[in-house]
Amino acid sequence: MRTRCFALLALLMPMLGWAADASYGLHGMALFGDKDGLYASHLPMFHAPHDTQVVLRVHFANAELDVAVRTEVQAGTGLWTLEPEQFELSRLGPDAAMPLRQFTAHAYQGHFEQDGKLRYPDAALIVDEVLLFRPLQHQAQVQQQARYIPVGSFLIKLIDSRPDFDHIVRLRQPVAQAVQLEKNGVEANTAALARLVPIIGTVYYCSADLR
Repeated sequence: MRTRCFALLALLMPMLGWAADASYGLHGMALFGDKDGLYASHLPMFHAPHDTQVVLRVHFANAELDVAVRTEVQAGTGLWTLEPEQFELSRLGPDAAMPLRQFTAHAYQGHFEQDGKLRYPDAALIVDEVLLFRPLQHQAQVQQQARYIPVGSFLIKLIDSRPDFDHIVRLRQPVAQAVQLEKNGVEANTAALARLVPIIGTVYYCSADLR
């Protein structure tokens, strides 16, 4: 019996250490997509456990559901969000000892914390690729330029100032390189961006969480 207890303890110890990770929490995400796939962007803040900008390429484990959601999200610029089960955000990092390959989430049309409509509860999502994993700098700083990186037919602003804003833009067609333009405080300079690239509109914008 004692041998069994020690064996069980040996199995549980890594799990106990894993559960102590400061990045553990409910990590809401914006969900968007195009013909090439679905993407999920973590909604970050300047405090643990949410102080990392993360962008994933994902798909729903259920093939029919994957097609249905992809069809809906690529129809325009309406916001969709994910309310996932709790997990360690660090497991999506490049050096994670236990990489997160799959998670379960409620998929909402609209913002899950702001009267969004629950469309697909308890859906399993597969993490195909971590496109961005960028820890945020907590100290106050101001960058004069806003830099957007391309992800499929979208641009995602890198969060590199404090205060700052989170901004996801849908494009009429993909672009090959990052786009840079002068910042206008924490306001999205969509008009200036539209002069540089062919945008359809904003999928997600938030500055309140990045003060």
